[in-house]
Amino acid sequence: MKTVLELAHALAAGTTTSETIIEAALAAAIRPDGEGKRVFIALDPDKVRAQARAADTLRKAGIVPSPLAGLPISIKDLFDVAGEVTSAGSVVLRNAPAATADAPAVARLRAAGAVLVGRTNLTEFAYSGLGINPHYDTPRNPYDRAAGRVPGGSSAGAAVSVTDAMAVIGLGTDTGGSTRIPAALCGIVGYKPSKFRIPTEAVFPLAASLDSIGPMGPSVACCALTDAVLAGEPPVAPEPAALAGLRLAVPKTLVLDDLDEHVSRDFARVLDRLSRAGARLTEIALAPFGEMNEINKPGGLSPMEAYYAHRELLARDGERYDPRVRLRVLGGAKATAADYLWTLDRRRDWIARVSRDTSAYDAFIMPTVACVAPLLAPLVDDDTAYRHSNARVLRNTNLINFLDGCALSIPCHESGHAPTGLMVCGLNGSDRRIFAIGAAIEALLGRPSNA
Repeated sequence: MKTVLELAHALAAGTTTSETIIEAALAAAIRPDGEGKRVFIALDPDKVRAQARAADTLRKAGIVPSPLAGLPISIKDLFDVAGEVTSAGSVVLRNAPAATADAPAVARLRAAGAVLVGRTNLTEFAYSGLGINPHYDTPRNPYDRAAGRVPGGSSAGAAVSVTDAMAVIGLGTDTGGSTRIPAALCGIVGYKPSKFRIPTEAVFPLAASLDSIGPMGPSVACCALTDAVLAGEPPVAPEPAALAGLRLAVPKTLVLDDLDEHVSRDFARVLDRLSRAGARLTEIALAPFGEMNEINKPGGLSPMEAYYAHRELLARDGERYDPRVRLRVLGGAKATAADYLWTLDRRRDWIARVSRDTSAYDAFIMPTVACVAPLLAPLVDDDTAYRHSNARVLRNTNLINFLDGCALSIPCHESGHAPTGLMVCGLNGSDRRIFAIGAAIEALLGRPSNA
């Protein structure tokens, strides 16, 4: 996987063209033996090629609006793109009217000169951390593909579009971990920003209080540059922070429970590397992390808000939903207004206490996901295994959405081993600092091969 900066430098030097880059991406997407048929719900090669030709023409005229200019970016099938149907990974919306305008996030990518590739597959309506979709099939994780492992979700196709070089960036959404989970399980970088920074208008909602928009890519700089474009900021690669003296908290409550051996080993190795590099690691209890189940007991913030978003569509066409997604959405059906307001009240108090406990540190770190990518077949066949695995992969990442914080997942496995992720987390508004810390940690660990 080449990075945004590697490709941007090659374009600037004239050693390649956008058309050449796009043809390689399309070749990967349409390979008969490749994952493209599961990665993309919609792909129009002629439209993609026309964008590449336009980017090359503009570059010859000296018009290069950003480092993303002329580069392929895949779009999760939750975003409105003018002239295209937003199906949200569901057959229920397959025949919906085409969007009349781009979502703001898409419009910003287009203005930055990016080439929009196809609409990527996801868990139906983005409601799972596993990435399984019974309507459009499930993209296979690039690691141990013969065995068939889940890619992570919900932004499943977005992650695999990057690992398989169909795009340099996958645009995703993150309500409980949907960029960071597939990034960790597939061995790439994923980012969840502070929610306020990127508008979510014209993006099919899951839970309005938690939904955010983030990129996945080969490197921290790839995600930082794309995040800046999405936020309407100048796209500048982050300067790595100094690791010596960096104050990093390691929470002990919940997030280190039930880790599989691969994750536990990789996390321990990262802590050792950081310590030897001079970072000041401090274990903290962070007891509020243990309260999540209690706060969400009246119905859960995600199920309550998801039911509100889906109630009319469920009444009209609920039998065509993925049954597992329908069941999760209906989990919010019996909640009252008092339940919802109580949950919001408790959340505000919880955020204040977590913020107080972590404010003395530059960031706090934890494993992104407690396990490596599970095998797909057993989860398709067993509802109990599906529920257990889904809860396990979402556990750590969901905390950051509830906090309304920001977090970066960085690959931390050894080359050739099952991918695992290190999550570097910050409070609301600390996005630039998290990218700087992430860039430093990435430089320390190196970029592992997923082969």
